[in-house]
Amino acid sequence: MKYQDPLTRRSAVKALGALGAAAMLPACAGVAAQVGVPAFSDADIFNFALNLESLETEYYTWGTAGHGMSSADAGPNPGPVNGGHMVPWQNNDLKQFMEEIALNELLHVRLYRRVLGSAAVSRPRIDIAGGFAAAAKAAGLGDNFDPFASEMNFFLGGMLMEDVGVTAYHGAVAALQSRTNQDVAAGILGVEAYHMGMARSTLYRMGAAARNAANAISNARDSLDGAADLDQGIEVNGHSNFVPRDSDAKVFSRTPQQVLNIVYLTPQSGVSGGGIFPNGMNGAIRTT
Repeated sequence: MKYQDPLTRRSAVKALGALGAAAMLPACAGVAAQVGVPAFSDADIFNFALNLESLETEYYTWGTAGHGMSSADAGPNPGPVNGGHMVPWQNNDLKQFMEEIALNELLHVRLYRRVLGSAAVSRPRIDIAGGFAAAAKAAGLGDNFDPFASEMNFFLGGMLMEDVGVTAYHGAVAALQSRTNQDVAAGILGVEAYHMGMARSTLYRMGAAARNAANAISNARDSLDGAADLDQGIEVNGHSNFVPRDSDAKVFSRTPQQVLNIVYLTPQSGVSGGGIFPNGMNGAIRTT
């Protein structure tokens, strides 16, 4: 169900490989059912999500407010954040959309820290500038992509992360043991899906350049998360596609390892860091 732009899956993999080990960059499905993959506790899964929510909070807060999260929200031993600046906003409606997302992501971070208590991991080291530039280069969007340079770029960067988050949360709900924790994950899944429905439809309305770039990002992600053709762009067969769905109109799921392949920007297994998370995620779930 994929829009075919000039960046094919084969060429995306080749481009990613050419970046070299130094640029290997940038859910929790029922992995216990997979042979050789250990089961993870609810705390492991929530800490995995906390890493991703911390990235999203940093990204959206920098783009809408010109600063990152407070030290109180980052944990007792947070890693540094490289990159991020205010987007030169031209459309106040679009800025308000992203300000709302920034607040939602911050509240998700605070929710996980409240639920996990002393077990919550600190914010990992995050490389927004280098990670997003390398991901965009792999998608064929040029060598110096800055997600904060324009409104369109900022929405594209949001799509790069949050489409992955929605599919990760779908897997997480079934993997969690506590019904209370399932309710937390399901509630956040709904919010993240609202975010991406807005972002994907906004990018579609921005026209051909945004559609082509979004579909290139989709194809690049699909080259990383395994042989199955899972990811979907925002235009399919000449028609809008703002819901990445299966044949029953359900959002598909990704495993933690598939998510890590995307955020570390490598199709390889056994990788524990790189790119957006140069030192890897914090917690038990950190290796592809």
